[in-house]
Amino acid sequence: MAKNPNNKNKAKSIKRDDALTGGMIFFVAGCIAEVFLWAVRRYYINGYIDEALLWHERLKVFAGAGVAVLLAGVALSVLWKKDAGKRVFGWALGALGAFFAAGSILIRMYESSAVTLLSVVVPVAMVLSILWALYDRECSVAITILCASLIVVWVCRKLIGSIALGTPVRIIAVIYLLAVAALVWLAKQGKLGMLLAANADVLPIYVAGGLSALTILVALFSATAAYYAMWCLGVVAFALAVYYTVKLL
Repeated sequence: MAKNPNNKNKAKSIKRDDALTGGMIFFVAGCIAEVFLWAVRRYYINGYIDEALLWHERLKVFAGAGVAVLLAGVALSVLWKKDAGKRVFGWALGALGAFFAAGSILIRMYESSAVTLLSVVVPVAMVLSILWALYDRECSVAITILCASLIVVWVCRKLIGSIALGTPVRIIAVIYLLAVAALVWLAKQGKLGMLLAANADVLPIYVAGGLSALTILVALFSATAAYYAMWCLGVVAFALAVYYTVKLL
């Protein structure tokens, strides 16, 4: 007996609604993170001495609380593994805890530089959470690679000339390139079953991986060229998002 196409469309609609709900949960978590960064910039980076000293100690508390929230999120994700909606809430809670833990430590170590970096990372993550909910997976993976690469290029441009941080930044950039290469290879081999469908178009992933490798290699040798490389990544990511938006409509 043939399946009712209405039931199939209804199931796809429910799945898309669940994905959008998950994206909105992560979006709210990102808003909470942005409020935290605003408070840190206002009272720790640009505040009076007594405010800065108070927040320097508070960041320890935020780091500890972040670890606790991370563990709670992981526990809830495991506990609710059979309920997709609740499981996403656990993931978002864990991600928020990881942000508070790692972010507080980075801010104590690198102060304004860390705040600036996190102020870029958080909105990008918020937008990507919506993209993963709405777009085809190949588009989401490609744009995620491009956005992550843009952040890596930005960090290289800012810190590659630093005596203390230049070498660690280069090492992290090379590790990231290897991770992107591994992801592209897995996509080529069809071994990203949890991320991509069997019939997914992997060309956007190839383009994102190749462009990321080129721009990061350029950024490792020239801060000036890194500036233009950032624009290239941004334009390609925007064009890809527009193309898939039109395709979605």
